[in-house]
Order: sequence, then C-alpha cells, then structure tokens
Amino acid sequence: MKIIIDQDKCVASGQCVMAADDVFDQREEDGVVVLLNDDPPPGRLADVRQAALVCPALAITVEA
Repeated sequence: MKIIIDQDKCVASGQCVMAADDVFDQREEDGVVVLLNDDPPPGRLADVRQAALVCPALAITVEA
C-alpha cells in the first residue's frame, strides 16, 4: 500500500485521524495532516481507505 498526502490541499478537518489515528495525525500549528505510518499493517487497509474517502479536500490517495 502506498499512501500519498497532498498537504497543500488539506483543510485540517481531522476526518482522516478519526478514521485511522495510528496512520494519520495533524500538525499542532495548523492542523494539516501528517503521515505517521507509511507502512500500516494489512488489517488497517480498510481504515486507511476510509480516511481517504472521508477527506473533504481529497488530500489523501491510497494505492494498493
């Protein structure tokens, strides 16, 4: 799985963190998404894909 984040698109909604908090977080200063784990376990694939789907800015892309 490859996770791509476009931080320039991020609107800091936090939806990705709620979907997969062990993979995504937000920067303290502006809330922009950061990737915590670029190689999450296979069992987390559905949550990572859900995070990409709920992102209102479409800032996350998941390639399997």
